Amino acid sequence: MSRLDDYFTFLGLPRRLSIDMALLEQRFRELSRQYHPDYFYNAPPKERLASLEQSSHLNDAYRTLRNPVSRIEYLLGLEGLQLGGGEGGVPPSLLEEVFALNEELDEIRDAREAGTDPEGLRGRLAAARKPIEDKRDEHERDLQKLSAQWDAQQDRTTLDALRERMLERNYINNLLATIDRETANLEQRTTDNGSRITDNG
Repeated sequence: MSRLDDYFTFLGLPRRLSIDMALLEQRFRELSRQYHPDYFYNAPPKERLASLEQSSHLNDAYRTLRNPVSRIEYLLGLEGLQLGGGEGGVPPSLLEEVFALNEELDEIRDAREAGTDPEGLRGRLAAARKPIEDKRDEHERDLQKLSAQWDAQQDRTTLDALRERMLERNYINNLLATIDRETANLEQRTTDNGSRITDNG
């Protein structure tokens, strides 16, 4: 096998987004034994290096293909649709959620700085998180449907839709991370205030 084989080919699997996990495990174990560097301990340097490369490639392939999200990202890359790049703007389908969240977070930050009760702000952060989590769950369901559609049709339209959903999913995860940071800031502020009260007492 060539070091340049894509992960699906390397593991002898069809280029599909639905994978038989038992078969993936079986192929991984078989190839692990075949390429394990210990078996090439006394081999010429070129063969030892090749076994290391094959073993590393196998581990990368297994780690990528066993996870549904990284599997989609990898397939998109194989098909020439990278997720990285210059898309820095808000996906149009998320404009409403982003606007509402930014407005709420600004109000929560102002309230936190004004010394508002942290418990109430925690509740507001949890409430702000709920619609974003709902949107993420919706996207997970869409990704499953589109993955099945790709396996059945393998057409460009489905790939484009998968890429759009993945970009939106990444943006949603960034929004959730922003809420997590605000929650951490609130907890830190509460801890700091508690420490000052203890010190003063």
